Amino acid sequence: MEQLIRECVEQPVWAVVGYSANRRKYGHLIVHDLKAAGYVVFPVNRKGSRAGDLTVYESVHVLPVKPGVVDIVVPPAETLQVIRDCLEAGIERVWMQPGAESDEAIRLCAESGLKAVYHACAMIETRLLKG
Repeated sequence: MEQLIRECVEQPVWAVVGYSANRRKYGHLIVHDLKAAGYVVFPVNRKGSRAGDLTVYESVHVLPVKPGVVDIVVPPAETLQVIRDCLEAGIERVWMQPGAESDEAIRLCAESGLKAVYHACAMIETRLLKG
């Protein structure tokens, strides 16, 4: 898992599924934390729209470029569908934030060959490894 975390941290383009305009929600915090660390970040929320200067995309299917990592910040009941969407979109790496993972989603990643980080926080790991 440690090598995969390093691989993800090295990816310059991320998408965060579960973005929220609410500044207290992790979906919001992670997007802005990754942007501040120099990543290109695409916020994703099924409602789409805009949030300040950000375009919020409805799904990973409509992103203008394929991200190197999709960070998942949704309830576990929604994570499995996000994983399916990532597989359909040809995404190679996902990061399930603590609280987003489910055994079923982890199993689908393993069975399909989708590289998956779980039980680790992207904000913490990028700070530790990227500086």
